[in-house]
Amino acid sequence: MSSPQQPHPHIPGTVRSMRRTVTAAGALALPVALLALQVTVGPPAQARTHAEARGGHTTAAQPTARGPKAPLAATVTEGQIREVAPGGVITYPSVTSCLTVTVRLRDGGLAGAHASLFQVPGELRSDEILPALKALVGGRPVSAIEVKGAVGAWHPSYFTKAVESYGEGEAVPVPKGQDFDGIARAVAEGLGRARHIVTVQDVPDGDQIVR
Repeated sequence: MSSPQQPHPHIPGTVRSMRRTVTAAGALALPVALLALQVTVGPPAQARTHAEARGGHTTAAQPTARGPKAPLAATVTEGQIREVAPGGVITYPSVTSCLTVTVRLRDGGLAGAHASLFQVPGELRSDEILPALKALVGGRPVSAIEVKGAVGAWHPSYFTKAVESYGEGEAVPVPKGQDFDGIARAVAEGLGRARHIVTVQDVPDGDQIVR
């Protein structure tokens, strides 16, 4: 997840503070930050609906070329999905508290998603990422799915209910250690693929380059 250079103006102060906490102190500080969110967060943030994400009708999904028309290189920032043609390269910049999900298509192409712990303005929320990626891949054969990033900062449920979707007084689940299997199962279910082709790896901060 990108280290925020400037605060997003529409994100509540508590969420901005949590982003700084996660970036500065890592996943160990997340449970405390999420507990603070339970007390102060307001109504669920306005975002595109899950139905829109499943249908591919999102700002992030619309410009993504598919199949033979896909480019050979793509940069996938927080809350985005992209595809590259066989032999192509996907770059996920500055992954700190995020998870990246790369689908390896059997024809050699790649479809990638950059799941953000907190929603970036104008991009997909964490619970919209997998439906949008599933719509992009469609029914094409898949050889492997690779999940990489800040495993300890993620509760598997963030893929089905984003942090921003919890209302005032609702308890936000917090991760308890690194749940590799739970995240793998959540990704497999979200993409409608077999669990055994999904691998999860905890990767230190920095850019991820997938070929």
